[in-house]
Amino acid sequence: MNRRKGMLLVITGALFWGVGGTASQKLFQQYGIDVNWLVTTRLLIAGFLLLTIQFLRKDRLQVFSVWKKKKTAVRLVILGLLGMLAVQYTYMASINHGNAAVATLLQYLAPVMIIIYLHLRKQAVLTQKDLLTVSLALGGCFLLLTNGSISGLSVPTPAIVWGILSGIALAFYTLYAGPLLSQYDSLVIVGWAMIIGGLSLSFIHPPWQIDFTALTTEAYLYLIFVILFGTMLAFWFYIKSLQSLSPKETSLLGTIEPLAAVLITVFWLKEPFGVFQWVGTACIIGMIVLLAYNKKTSSAKAKQAKKPLKIS
Repeated sequence: MNRRKGMLLVITGALFWGVGGTASQKLFQQYGIDVNWLVTTRLLIAGFLLLTIQFLRKDRLQVFSVWKKKKTAVRLVILGLLGMLAVQYTYMASINHGNAAVATLLQYLAPVMIIIYLHLRKQAVLTQKDLLTVSLALGGCFLLLTNGSISGLSVPTPAIVWGILSGIALAFYTLYAGPLLSQYDSLVIVGWAMIIGGLSLSFIHPPWQIDFTALTTEAYLYLIFVILFGTMLAFWFYIKSLQSLSPKETSLLGTIEPLAAVLITVFWLKEPFGVFQWVGTACIIGMIVLLAYNKKTSSAKAKQAKKPLKIS
C-alpha cells in the first residue's frame, strides 16, 4: 500500500507540474510576468503554506527542530539553494525563452543523470537497458531540439541551456533530499527549502515590486494554480513519494509530466510542433516507460537504491 501511495503521489505531482508549467508560460507570454518575480512569489507563498500545514499537525515541533543540528541546517540550506531554487528558476527560465513542452522534456533528462551518477558512485551496475535508455534520451533530445535538421536548432539556445541545467538540478534535488527525509516530515523539508530559495531570490526581485492592478482575474487564477498546485502540492507529493519509493523510481514515474506538458502546450497554447519533434518526444517517453516498468530489478538492488545518497 505504501508503494502504491508513493506512485499515486509522484504521478499526481508530476501532472500538477506539467499543467503548472504551461500556466506559467501563459503568464510570461500573455501577461508579461517577470520570471524572477514569479519564482520568488511562488516559492515564498507555497513554502509558508506548507510549514503552516505542518504546524497545525501533531509534529509541529519539527518546523523548528530541523534547525537545531548544524549539519542538518547546512544540508537544508544547500537543498534550498542548489536544489529547490535551482530547479524552479532554471525550469521557468527555459519556459520563458522557449515553451513548457521543451523545458519539461529537457528537465526530464534527470533520470539518465541519476543512472550515470549511481554508476559512477558504484551504487548501481550499468546494464544494456541503461545504455538503451541513454540512447533514447539523447536521440529524443536531438530530434526535439533540431526537428530533424542538423543545420539549425528549432528551439532557442537559451531555452536549451536552461532546460539542461534544470535536469541537473532535478537530479541533485532528488538525490540530496534522502537523508533529510529519513529524519523529518516531507512538509518541513519542502516548506523550508522553498522559503530559503524564495528569500534568496527576493534580493534580486522583491515580490512586492509588481503592479497588481494590471493583472486580470484570469491572470490571478493562473497565478493561484501555479502556486498551489504547480508548486506547493507538486513538490510536496514528489518529495513525499521518496519515503516509499527509491530516488530512481520517483524520478522515472515523475516523468509523466512531459506528456502532460507537451499535450497541453500543443493543443491549448497552440505551439507549433514538428513531426521529428513528436518522434523525439516519443523517444523520451519510451525511455520513461522502459525504466519505470522495469520488473526485473532484484529486491537487493531495490533496497540498496532506497538508502540515503550523499553527494559530496
